[in-house]
Amino acid sequence: MAITINPISPVAFSLFGLDIRWYALAYVAGFVLGYWLFKGLMNSPNSRIKLTKKQLDDLLTWVVFGVILGGRLGYVLFYDFWYFMAHPLEIFAVWHGGMSFHGGLIGVIISTFLFARTQKLNPWSVLDVMAVCAPIGLFFGRIANFINREVMGRPSDASWAVVFNGDTPIPRHPSPLYEAATEGILLFIIMYYLYKHTRLRDRPGAIAGIMGMGYAAFRMFCELFRAPDAQIGFLTSWGLTMGQLLSLIMFFAGALIFMFAIRKK
Repeated sequence: MAITINPISPVAFSLFGLDIRWYALAYVAGFVLGYWLFKGLMNSPNSRIKLTKKQLDDLLTWVVFGVILGGRLGYVLFYDFWYFMAHPLEIFAVWHGGMSFHGGLIGVIISTFLFARTQKLNPWSVLDVMAVCAPIGLFFGRIANFINREVMGRPSDASWAVVFNGDTPIPRHPSPLYEAATEGILLFIIMYYLYKHTRLRDRPGAIAGIMGMGYAAFRMFCELFRAPDAQIGFLTSWGLTMGQLLSLIMFFAGALIFMFAIRKK
């Protein structure tokens, strides 16, 4: 028997007539907690990077722009290109939803390399620390997806399948919660342990490569329960989704980065 849930409004509260949405709060929570964790890891005795407060604030600014611009452009290019070509002004309507993690990741990597170049830092050492912080944002983002009833799962007869009152009566996998648990909580535990308790942190890029492989593996698994994007559907007759294809590419990219980091003297 499915679990019936009353829908939660995507608007958390209104402030001076402006609607503050859970999705926006998820981003804020991810950035704030990620900043706090990055600072703590950076100040630990075994850290390979030391940034001043101004440098850390500047890095946060670069990352915010990288996530938002990369995430939005990634969604436009990967998930609904022809629609946005026909409605170009919709590209800027981020409040309507539509962000790609893979695009956001590319944006973060580019912005981090640009930041590191201006500060004469090793970008891979910076990305290693950021790889530990990233699952925090993923966790809050997936919780917001569930609240907004976005990227929900495929029909299911499991006892934990959910039905939202007023929506379709078909029980579905709560796939955003699967992703919050794997891409968020479990991936964070793995990355934190590897950074704090192994010598991989002494190989710039190794932790970042593992994060890429770990996210890709969890995402491909969760895509087995997640309904494909309506405007794309399955890419193959045997059920490959766009998320799985992008994650497969990401997995091999992460593996190459990891191998390069391990072999480099």
